[in-house]
Amino acid sequence: MKFGRVPLDEALGALAVHSLRLPDLELRKGTVLDAALIARLRAAGVEEITAARLEPGDVAEDKAAAGIAAAVSGSNVRADAAFTGRVNLRAAVPGVMTVERAGIDALNRIDEAVTLATLPAFAAVDAGQMVATVKVIPFAVPGSTMDALARAAAPLISVAPYRLTRVAVVSTLLPGLTEKVIAKTLRVTAARLAAAGASIIFEQRVRHDEHEVAVALSQAAGQGAEIALVFGASAIADRRDVIPAGIEAAGGRIDHFGMPVDPGNLLLVGRVGAMPVLGAPGCARSPKENGFDWVLRRLLAGLEVSRDDIMMMGVGGLLMEIPTRPQPRESAASVTGRAAAIVLAAGRGTRMPHAHKLSAPLYGEPLVRRAVTAALASKARPVVVVTGHEAERVRTALAGLDVVFVDNPAFADGLSTSLRAGLAALPEEVDRAVVMLGDMPKVDPALVDRLAGAIDPQEGRLIAVPVADGRRGNPVAWARRLFPALMALEGDVGARHVIAENADLVVDVPAEGDGVFLDIDTRDELEALEIHEIAENADVDARAALEGMKAEDA
Repeated sequence: MKFGRVPLDEALGALAVHSLRLPDLELRKGTVLDAALIARLRAAGVEEITAARLEPGDVAEDKAAAGIAAAVSGSNVRADAAFTGRVNLRAAVPGVMTVERAGIDALNRIDEAVTLATLPAFAAVDAGQMVATVKVIPFAVPGSTMDALARAAAPLISVAPYRLTRVAVVSTLLPGLTEKVIAKTLRVTAARLAAAGASIIFEQRVRHDEHEVAVALSQAAGQGAEIALVFGASAIADRRDVIPAGIEAAGGRIDHFGMPVDPGNLLLVGRVGAMPVLGAPGCARSPKENGFDWVLRRLLAGLEVSRDDIMMMGVGGLLMEIPTRPQPRESAASVTGRAAAIVLAAGRGTRMPHAHKLSAPLYGEPLVRRAVTAALASKARPVVVVTGHEAERVRTALAGLDVVFVDNPAFADGLSTSLRAGLAALPEEVDRAVVMLGDMPKVDPALVDRLAGAIDPQEGRLIAVPVADGRRGNPVAWARRLFPALMALEGDVGARHVIAENADLVVDVPAEGDGVFLDIDTRDELEALEIHEIAENADVDARAALEGMKAEDA
């Protein structure tokens, strides 16, 4: 292929290499330059152009890409039409993608002009999902290159459809394992299986005893289960532990224990007759991807999973930390550590334009002081107050209170910046924080303590939310393990979507009254609350006087 800048007089029949936008002409890359286009370019003052011209034996980009795509597509893979030298390959069915790594590497080494990129091997794919793409970079490929590609090309990319659909789930029981945990595990597992078109056809709960595990597995096989998942009340610690012993007692075998994927280390793979059996690690109770998914997907697709297959998963096997998983040998101190409170008081209060909202008086006391006093009346320490807009007025409103002030110079960029500033100021020994808002004056100190006390990382309770009248409100308590997710927030957003993304980690804490919903934004709301409190206090005084009169009469 010839390539370079040429005078317009020599460009007839060549391909425009670059897009060109002129006042009366838009020339797209790859357009064949005919006489009319050349005349319009000349009229626009263009004298030469970068162009490409195919030579004898060259294969045009679309034809080359289509030929390569057809050659590398294996079973259940279909190719889109070629366009600008690219062909996308898609899964024809849901399943697990398989690739011939050596063949793909060899093909990509033939000529830098031709590339083949794929999803990772054994990725789970849906029907219609793109699994690979062929791209021819120049406008044509020399015939000699196409000959070399033809010699190397073979079906390199396939999709193994999901085949096993009948799944048994066996859960072992020990004191302390709640029905709620088992119910959640079943929900998560059913959703995981549904993505592969499989479902639970046998479910049984047995004592954490090898004989009972063996009986349950035999019954599952007898009822036609094609694969069995065993969730132990206690993690498998050794090949001789209860669950592997139960598999062997059922006449089965243990193929492999452990895997270099984290989370997922404690996976066990075995078989009872023709039925694969997975001893699930604790992380399999979470919906987030872990090593259990990697093996389960292959088995559901009818693919063999050998010891070597598992031991080759180490590169790329360090997955993102999942909040539900305790750190190895996590000490009890992390469950009973200190709770802190963060009061966000940096906002501009734009809906109260003629006053500084947080220092505005409520029943003779600055609004923000009410919120901070509630935090100080709880057991949470330290109480961190994040300031920003009118920081000095907030400090004055809180004069004399035992708080830690943190200034947020980026407060105008939104609530998330104040949250980051508050979290960053917490001492390392703090393992949970109750995040409060400076414009919520009716939060009960006892509620702050109940929210902090509801956090238990080892039980998977990492977020505590107050609930009244069936609705969730504020403040919210957070375990330290979720601090990175909060620190990653950007803009003027709170943490609502972090709660939604971690729904299984949330514990609802009952609350009374409207204090968890009442935030003051406007002057009218402030005055209405003040009138309401005056009336409430008057009622209290009247009731006290009446009780005093009754006591005197007695």
